[in-house]
Amino acid sequence: MGLLDVLLGRSKPVRPDLDQLFGLTSAAITLRAASELRPTGLGSVCFAAVEGGAFAEIQQDLHTLLATESSRDSYGYTWLLSRHDPEDTTGLVTDLHAVNSTLEQHGFGPQLLCSLVGFADPEGRSLALVYLYKRGSFYPFAPLPGEKRDNALELQVKALVHNDLRLEDDLSRWFPVWGAPGL
Repeated sequence: MGLLDVLLGRSKPVRPDLDQLFGLTSAAITLRAASELRPTGLGSVCFAAVEGGAFAEIQQDLHTLLATESSRDSYGYTWLLSRHDPEDTTGLVTDLHAVNSTLEQHGFGPQLLCSLVGFADPEGRSLALVYLYKRGSFYPFAPLPGEKRDNALELQVKALVHNDLRLEDDLSRWFPVWGAPGL
């Protein structure tokens, strides 16, 4: 970072650290011990698709290797959904890491948006721990019917998992991921 960046208040962007995804395993244990939230066994990776044979080939390889399901949201982003036994959070996180790493290694890192792991409680409330690729941080997202959010649950989960994950401090960056596969 140069002197001009300091004077203008610019900061160097955080480099994504995909190994942070493995912190989701300990966060799942923390949530199990301190709340009624349990992993659902569902997780997904969101990215902006790129036209071209190389990208399509990588995406097909990921589908074949990891048995992921693909969908597109209303904004045109592609989601790869991975399903695991709810007790196998480590396997789920390993799959999500593999998808992110593969795309990054083939030069498609800038297309990555986020990854998430789903949780639910006995009352039917759902929650996702979302990893923002470009920020290198996590945040909880708890949707309610009618595209509303359970802010109290999000803040409660933030307090519970703060030792397990690098959390996003800027709450305005806690973007809603309405209808995300795995949520």
